[in-house]
Amino acid sequence: MTLIVIGILALILAVVSNSSNDPVLIKARPFLRYGGALLLVVGVVSSSIKQIDAGEVGVQTLFGKVQSQVLGSGLNIVDPLVEVHPFVIKTQNYTMSAIRDEGDKVGDDAIRVLSSDGLEVIIDLTVLYRVLPDQAPNIYREIGEDYKNVVVRPITRTKIRDNAVYYDAVSLYSTKRTEFYSRIFKDIESDFKKRGLFLEQILIRNINLPTSVKASIESKINAEQEAQKMQFVLQKESQEAERKRIEAQGIADYQRIIATNLTDKQLQYEQIKANLALASSSNAKVIVIGGSGKMPLMIDTK
Repeated sequence: MTLIVIGILALILAVVSNSSNDPVLIKARPFLRYGGALLLVVGVVSSSIKQIDAGEVGVQTLFGKVQSQVLGSGLNIVDPLVEVHPFVIKTQNYTMSAIRDEGDKVGDDAIRVLSSDGLEVIIDLTVLYRVLPDQAPNIYREIGEDYKNVVVRPITRTKIRDNAVYYDAVSLYSTKRTEFYSRIFKDIESDFKKRGLFLEQILIRNINLPTSVKASIESKINAEQEAQKMQFVLQKESQEAERKRIEAQGIADYQRIIATNLTDKQLQYEQIKANLALASSSNAKVIVIGGSGKMPLMIDTK
């Protein structure tokens, strides 16, 4: 646009120099005429070709009026008088964190909400979103280029606060976390869509509970672990007692069977078998046979 303006001014000076007797203007007349024409042509050509980078679209405005046609990535031929405003359509993120310099805002930017039991819960999260290409003109017309701070930030923070009141602090932290995520995603997605934005994902990075609640949760967990440990010990002792009972029952059954079925002849037979085993041993050298009804006596000669 600047080259076009300079070229037009040069052509005007060239026309003015036709009716002037100023030797300087007369001498510069050819330069003004041809130079102005060249600048005008170059300016028109350069203003008519616009390059849009990958991952962007171009929104056109003519004298302040937003055009509905969106320019895609690459080279585009447009009206030389049109201004083109690039809009990023790639995935963008907005982080709100309690850790300094980790989020988009400097300092503690975490979302503080009140749960249903009146406790303050601190939530760190990241919103992943992108601009819908065909909605870029509407965003520029109705919101502007700073849609991140005008739409993304306030809607996200408001919807999270609105939905957190349905849950107590412990549920937000543990059992109802998935349900809470589904609720806020649905609400934020709906509001984003109305404004030309597409919500891809919400990353709940951290949920911080009050110190007193954390202490009670840890105490409960420790108590549950101790109970589980005691249950294991009792189960082990019960199994050991059952084993001893079965062992004692087996011994009693054995003794009863022996007492009922073992005769003198059976006992003598068992003794003979034992003596034969001892006789075959290298340690037994002498066997003294007793009288009637008595068992042999083994004598070790070593």
